[in-house]
Amino acid sequence: MSNEILVNITPQETRVAILEQGVTQELHIERTSGRGIVGNIYNGRVSRVLPGMQSAFVDIGLDRAAFLHVADIRDPKPEGDAMKPIEKLLYEGNSIVVQVIKDAISTKGARLSTQISLAGRLLVYLPQESHIGISQRIEDDSERELLREKLRQILPEDEEGGYIIRTMAETADENDLRADLAYLHRLWRDIQQKSATISAPVLLYQDLDLSHRVLRDFIDEDTARILVDSRENYQKLVKFSQSYMTCIAERITLYTGDRPLFDLYAVEEEIERSLAKRVNLKSGGYLIIDQTEALTTMDVNTGGFIGVRNFDDTVFKTNLEAAQVIARQLRMRNLGGIIIIDFIDMESEDHKNAVLAEFNKALSKDRTRITVNGFSTLGLVEMTRKRTRESLAHVLCEICPTCQGRGEVRTAQTICYEILRELLRESRQFDANEFRILASQQVIDLFLDEESQSLAQLGDFIAKPISLQIEESYSQEQYDVILM
Repeated sequence: MSNEILVNITPQETRVAILEQGVTQELHIERTSGRGIVGNIYNGRVSRVLPGMQSAFVDIGLDRAAFLHVADIRDPKPEGDAMKPIEKLLYEGNSIVVQVIKDAISTKGARLSTQISLAGRLLVYLPQESHIGISQRIEDDSERELLREKLRQILPEDEEGGYIIRTMAETADENDLRADLAYLHRLWRDIQQKSATISAPVLLYQDLDLSHRVLRDFIDEDTARILVDSRENYQKLVKFSQSYMTCIAERITLYTGDRPLFDLYAVEEEIERSLAKRVNLKSGGYLIIDQTEALTTMDVNTGGFIGVRNFDDTVFKTNLEAAQVIARQLRMRNLGGIIIIDFIDMESEDHKNAVLAEFNKALSKDRTRITVNGFSTLGLVEMTRKRTRESLAHVLCEICPTCQGRGEVRTAQTICYEILRELLRESRQFDANEFRILASQQVIDLFLDEESQSLAQLGDFIAKPISLQIEESYSQEQYDVILM
């Protein structure tokens, strides 16, 4: 199935949308002020070793120390199969070359590894390893062995290291592989030279920006064209592709239309829908998506879909459609971590297996590592999706200042009763001549109407006048009681 890639570039941010048959399937956003650091390589300094957690904090020159677990440390001298404790591998003040494998998310610092990997278009270079691996997406055993042998034949004798052959290498010729090898080896030599001459903490290698990663990571044989709406960046991408990926240069196209690129292909509308809690299904059903700190839940509902045969048929068809939509929403929203899906209850085991098969098929398009468990005893599907960058909502949104992330606000009536209790409390502590209530329009209107008797009764009880003042800038939950 052919796809198109749209690249919208401004000085402030780069946005990339991947479309299949005109429908947005993936969305990637990178802002200049908050560019991710996954893939970056640093010469870091160990600032603290925590034997109890078998972890260490490493200063890589950022505001917050990064996190290194013992499982992510490559031990050059292992003791059999047993993993050495971290206190035998690292010490405070130790200088160490590390690579970021996960961006800082929320309150957690970036996660590091000492197992370095450098990605090219066709190969991933592992300078500390010696084996040749093959992408799991290449399933044919004979093809896998053919690719492995092709790479062995062109490997230079003076260069050590291991490799992972990427899916794109399946259709590449020897010249393309040689160019990728030369690029990766030159890159690693530059990193080693810089590490030896500059003291920690220092950035040794910065991964490509989003617009260039599009050419390296997102393009495959099904990509019909890459539309770029910035002339300057179009020229940069063409030059980059001519140097390292000559086969795709002709597919890069400059978009010069008057209408914004993302408007023309309805990507802006998709972004709006991807921030909503509710996602409507074509059948009339809908999903409710709740993203929390610990996990994400997805609840499937039939809504207005009544089917044409019976209730079981309605449920089955809704769940089948939901399975496809959920897989797409995971990519669109870049949801990661633990994900719980509550499909509508199905009695038939055949229906459950069919929905799970459809879900796994839809997930096969995902570039991120995914693990899916079958239906649990409670009828829930549990899965994990590797989280390396912030989700779309975390990039584009912030906690609501009114509800503080609860998703709800207390009613005007609830606030009225809180104010009445506060007035009573203040009247017992302070001998004021008068009390003035500062609150939102909704709360003041309620005091003047339905709760006017309650306010009058309290005024008589405390024997003090009570005045009201509307504060336009106050949210419904905000108020102040002023002593006059």
